[in-house]
Amino acid sequence: MGGSNAALGIIKMNLISKILSPDNILLDVESTSKKRVFERVGLLFENQMQIARSQVFDSLFAREKLGSTGLGQGVAIPHGRIPKLREATAAFVRTTHAIPFDSPDGQPVTLIFVLLVPEQATDLHLQLLGQLAEMFSDEILRAKLLGCEDTAGIYRLFCDWSSAA
Repeated sequence: MGGSNAALGIIKMNLISKILSPDNILLDVESTSKKRVFERVGLLFENQMQIARSQVFDSLFAREKLGSTGLGQGVAIPHGRIPKLREATAAFVRTTHAIPFDSPDGQPVTLIFVLLVPEQATDLHLQLLGQLAEMFSDEILRAKLLGCEDTAGIYRLFCDWSSAA
């Protein structure tokens, strides 16, 4: 029975590592607001994946208007739907200064995981959000993400993480 749990852990682990590339990790970003972070990741997705920065920005802001994507504990998972996007993609941003994000605990945010999904996203969208919420509820992982000095190390933290379940 233990083998099946290990297999599930690998599958779960690969969900995030499959959509996040080391090139989409931004450390010590000087952004001071949600708007600036969304502009920065818009430019990143435009340069890396040819998704118009305005499309990324508008999609993320439209979702924020429905309610904050701040989780608490200094973490936010802004996400949006992008027309004509073929598969989910992501970026991770660690800001130099904590920024207001209307999180449930009232705390500002420094760890931001941006998720973009196709307009007609399937269950995968919910699975990804669920796994991200589980990851970021891990106090040890959050501490390591805050302390890690390079993008390769951050990427390894995401790839090596596995659910306690």
